[in-house]
Amino acid sequence: MRDFVLLYINGRREEVRGDRLFQSLSDFLRYDRQLVGTKVVCAEGDCGSCCVLIGQAAAGQIVYRNVTSCIQYMYQLDGVHVITVEGLKKDGRLSCVQEAMVTCQGSQCGYCTPGFVVSLHAMLETRPALTEAEIRLGLSGNLCRCTGYESIIKAGMESDVAQLERANQLFPPAPMAADLEAAAGQSVRIEHAGKLFFKPVTVAEAVAFKADHAGCLVIAGGTDLGVVMNKGKLSPTVVMSLTHSKGLHSSRVDSQSISFGALVTLAEMESFCSRFLPEMSRLLNRHGSPPIRNAGTLAGNIANGSPIGDTMPGLYVLNAEIELTGKTGARRVNINEFYTGYRKTVMKPDELITAVHIPLPAADDHYRLIKISKRYDLDISTFSAAFWMKMSGEVIESIRIAYGGVGPNILRLRKTEALLTGKPITADLIDEAAELAASETAPIGDVRGGKDYRLLLGEYVLRKFFAEIAGEYALAPSPGTPGEGWGEGSAEITSKSATRQNPHPTLSRNTGRGTNPSGNGSDH
Repeated sequence: MRDFVLLYINGRREEVRGDRLFQSLSDFLRYDRQLVGTKVVCAEGDCGSCCVLIGQAAAGQIVYRNVTSCIQYMYQLDGVHVITVEGLKKDGRLSCVQEAMVTCQGSQCGYCTPGFVVSLHAMLETRPALTEAEIRLGLSGNLCRCTGYESIIKAGMESDVAQLERANQLFPPAPMAADLEAAAGQSVRIEHAGKLFFKPVTVAEAVAFKADHAGCLVIAGGTDLGVVMNKGKLSPTVVMSLTHSKGLHSSRVDSQSISFGALVTLAEMESFCSRFLPEMSRLLNRHGSPPIRNAGTLAGNIANGSPIGDTMPGLYVLNAEIELTGKTGARRVNINEFYTGYRKTVMKPDELITAVHIPLPAADDHYRLIKISKRYDLDISTFSAAFWMKMSGEVIESIRIAYGGVGPNILRLRKTEALLTGKPITADLIDEAAELAASETAPIGDVRGGKDYRLLLGEYVLRKFFAEIAGEYALAPSPGTPGEGWGEGSAEITSKSATRQNPHPTLSRNTGRGTNPSGNGSDH
């Protein structure tokens, strides 16, 4: 068993021991290796100034993605190759992206520029060219305070891709890839100054270590834990990184469900869901930013247990199951029964989340996910909601509703579900259900939104859901309603046929209509 973490930085082999192991990658680069092109501003992964490329080896090749180095800790990086902005030059010449940033005047104070360069390079690694829309999305995790984005976007558009030297050209993978692959398959245990670190390579090793070290910090992507540690609110003495635990990286689908191993990143999940669960993919497109999604995992989002976790409401209404593995074997727990309180779960001391199994909605089911935040991109939810509904003709056969950001945990609206089940949808029923939905919540006020605002969202988001599925009905806005400004969310539902016979018409589904299927387009 090794007693050091092995990685490469700009092609140079590094063995990390001692105190250096317990610092962030950005600090190691800047202070230990004087690679000061990597900047640190927020230390929360939000601004993107510290972006680097992280490469993992497989089958003799190295595949790279951009991540924020300020919330990646050195003990997470065994068996990877890190490329900083300095490494993108060759023989002292600027890369085509760097040249374009100069030509297009994409830099003013220059502090954010290295992060933009790395993120643009990461996009060009896998694309022959970039559209403006791709650049805007890909740079949603990089912030600029002085230059403005137009010149930076122009630089991305005008980068001469024919001249781009990709990472595997700048740093040929052999023999580095073989060394990294060998390191990935080796366990690591390091003790120093009262601190203990362990990297298992099997689930059995991980479970045994967790059982023997109650309260150890288990880390995968670390996109939340890294922030907490940077702010001095957490200083773990026993850490276990699951980075290379075998069997936890797979994504699988069958006719009834989709399954993700605990180490599947949110970016990988987003791509996989685009084919099999597109509504979840659209939500993930607004989770954090590309560098955050490239590191964070679904299992980490669940283990963190935040009541504003983006993925959670959508898992609740689909009755997703959390696979827990301990010394006595594996078991599955419905996510609706997983949390016992604020950030508390039913997990036993020796158990780990090893997979998440998500039942797929049927083709004629209604499945909607809604996220409301102050900013569209790179923002934590103020309020989130998920709806799953099965209709039998004009009657609601079954419905599940979950809200986030309105209590200590994600809330299932059981009373509202019971009210709606077995009834045809009418305007009166929606009015009653909307009021009941708000009454089931217990929000607090904070910097993202006041208590009264969240109570109103509890009502009007339910109206929005029914408005979206009412394909053959028009929306008549209610004068002075607080949802004004975000479209369908502040409306009563009335029939296009002007309720000639029935003052409270039922709603029938129009499967041919085109709507915004995510319900998220203007919720920000």
